[in-house]
Amino acid sequence: MQPQSFPYIVPICTEKIDILYEDDYLLLINKPAFLLSMPGRHPDNKDSVITRLKQTWPSASLVHRLDLDTSGLMVIPKTKFVHAEISKQFQARTISKSYIAVVDGLMAERYGSIELPITKDWQNRPLQKICHETGKASKTLFEVLELDTDKKITRIELTPITGRTHQLRIHLSTIGHPILGCDLYATDSAFNKSNRLLLHSQKLTFNHPIYNQPISMTCEPAF
Repeated sequence: MQPQSFPYIVPICTEKIDILYEDDYLLLINKPAFLLSMPGRHPDNKDSVITRLKQTWPSASLVHRLDLDTSGLMVIPKTKFVHAEISKQFQARTISKSYIAVVDGLMAERYGSIELPITKDWQNRPLQKICHETGKASKTLFEVLELDTDKKITRIELTPITGRTHQLRIHLSTIGHPILGCDLYATDSAFNKSNRLLLHSQKLTFNHPIYNQPISMTCEPAF
């Protein structure tokens, strides 16, 4: 893990937000890595997804987040009703999400499930930790897409069944395959193999609250 100084000032993100879909009620966007989902407390951490979007769509709101380092798909409601309805879908776990990641080492199993309970690591915030006594049940499905035997890395698709903070990062790190470029849970070797976290929200499927039809969007990662 790479220690962070406090207060942590986010690097300037010069990449733009790609608008992949828009109607009168919501947006689907591709968030660049190193852009906050919402503004931080420090005055120098005000640039964010929602700060930028509100300049064009003042009623836009956040119904879910991606970590600073994670890129990929987000759904952005434009109305309070749509926000409430999509929030209900997240709570009911009827929204399907999948991610692409590149992890350290060669994973032995082609398919699998990681079920390890997660709780806050209060002494080492903002870290989370695995705790079988007080942790909340957490489940991640994975499928190996490619093994690179020369670089000793694995490209995988991840489907989180639950949505705990840092779930994908800590689950993979705990089973010995940290995500490359992860500054919180990777070994120094895995961290140094990439200049960014190789984690991307690739697919999002949900029911449109107004049209009552499924929307499924795929956005391939840049890595």
